[in-house]
Amino acid sequence: MTHGAGAPILVMGAGSVGCWIGGALAAAGAPVVFVGRPRVLDALAQAGLTVSDLDGRREHLAPASLRVAAEVPAGLAPRLVLFTVKSGATAQAAAQLASALPAATPVLSLQNGIGNTERARAAAPGLVWLPGLVPYNIAELGPGHFHRGTGGALAAEDHPALRAALPDFERARLKLKLHPDLRALQWGKLLMNLNNPVNALSGLPLRAQLLDRGYRVCLAALQAEALAALKAAGIEPAQIGALPPRRVPWLLRLPTPIFKRVAARMLRIDDAARSSMADDLRLGRPTEIDAFCGEVVRLAAAHGARAPRNEIISTLIDAWAGQPMPAPALRRALRL
Repeated sequence: MTHGAGAPILVMGAGSVGCWIGGALAAAGAPVVFVGRPRVLDALAQAGLTVSDLDGRREHLAPASLRVAAEVPAGLAPRLVLFTVKSGATAQAAAQLASALPAATPVLSLQNGIGNTERARAAAPGLVWLPGLVPYNIAELGPGHFHRGTGGALAAEDHPALRAALPDFERARLKLKLHPDLRALQWGKLLMNLNNPVNALSGLPLRAQLLDRGYRVCLAALQAEALAALKAAGIEPAQIGALPPRRVPWLLRLPTPIFKRVAARMLRIDDAARSSMADDLRLGRPTEIDAFCGEVVRLAAAHGARAPRNEIISTLIDAWAGQPMPAPALRRALRL
């Protein structure tokens, strides 16, 4: 089998990220196959797929135009796989791909966290695994409707298969930047993702949560621990936003009126945006807390230190009882 120019793009893990990026590609004319769980596939079969964003984009794909499956279709030879399963499902999903796809199929991991590409490569060494990064927030607003609520450009490790796919991404108005090494960017993104558990516990939309200084102080403390662990490991995280990573905790601790003026770019978030972890908690699904705070805890431990506040908030997420946690209560729990 060969991966011809007309071969489809396979979305492995049709959740919020997979449906939004895959939907944008399909709306621009790329052949896309969506593999996911029954909850999402049933919604796509009934309502179709709608992708929208904070810039006014809104495109709808009718159910009959979508190619969806619960498993990778037999004989499929995609030219590219977008790997968008949750971190905890990495090894299992990678093994499924290995059993169904031709050797050397390129797979772009658009997952959260740091080590998923390595775990996937260990489970499926015959495939070509490429790390990628999704900088923006995508929320599921309703059955089959996925909305990008923040900005940024997709990033990935440079590879001929991705260079060949760039026209598809350009037609779909998906900015994709290729880099020789993605590790610094991944750590920069993880620092921002430490807000996921804070947002999930707050019960608020992202913008409203970031405008509450109590919650920002909690995020600043989590980031400070991560930055200390990164310094001990000799890792310099890439700048994702308007400020260098080591200046962001200072920004977060500012009084809200000053923060609003200084952090205007960070606050360019529409009212529909919320963290994926908030969705996971609401739907009773396993969260990716280990891919965020767990990575910080492990990095600190590898250099003889601890990250106690990242440990505490991990416990709070795992023990969540269904009620929002006010900022003063979260600060007390984190000993702030």
